[in-house]
Amino acid sequence: MNFYIALLHYPVLNKNNEIIVTSVVVHDIHDISRAAKTFGVKKFFVVQPFEGERQIVERIDHFWHTSGKEYNSNRLEAISVLSLKEKFKDVLDEIIQETGNMPVVIGTSAQKKDAHEISFKKVAELLKEDLPVLILLGTGWGIAYRELGNVDYFLPPIEGIGDFNHLSVRSATSIVLDRIISQYKEL
Repeated sequence: MNFYIALLHYPVLNKNNEIIVTSVVVHDIHDISRAAKTFGVKKFFVVQPFEGERQIVERIDHFWHTSGKEYNSNRLEAISVLSLKEKFKDVLDEIIQETGNMPVVIGTSAQKKDAHEISFKKVAELLKEDLPVLILLGTGWGIAYRELGNVDYFLPPIEGIGDFNHLSVRSATSIVLDRIISQYKEL
């Protein structure tokens, strides 16, 4: 299954709708890696342009590949899907190199997008057709899609009850992956 996810730290928005770079959150790396491995994601890309922030991710990866593997080999298996990139273009280039095809790029957002919504079932069908699929996940106040380009579709937002809708990216990732793979298993 050519299933990929990317956690973007740039280009993302702050609460004032300004484009920023967000910091790495250690829990995101661990928890999203675990969810990615559980749901059959081939690679979990972390996109971070700042060298100092990339070093945090590199230290986490190094720890689990060295002394951490003795402590908890399951975490090493989960972190094995992690791939650190400086730019979003690097993600696309790697997927194209691995699969020979441009991935179907699918955005996520807490707000409904007017453009090209795709259902979780349709994403599962794309995966069954063995097309490369890349799900984008945002930090901060969401992805600055106008800067990113290259987005083919948007998943519907995850909605709870009421107006409050501010899940952590870790929680949202697990829900999105579960919804896609639940549909995949039914096909």
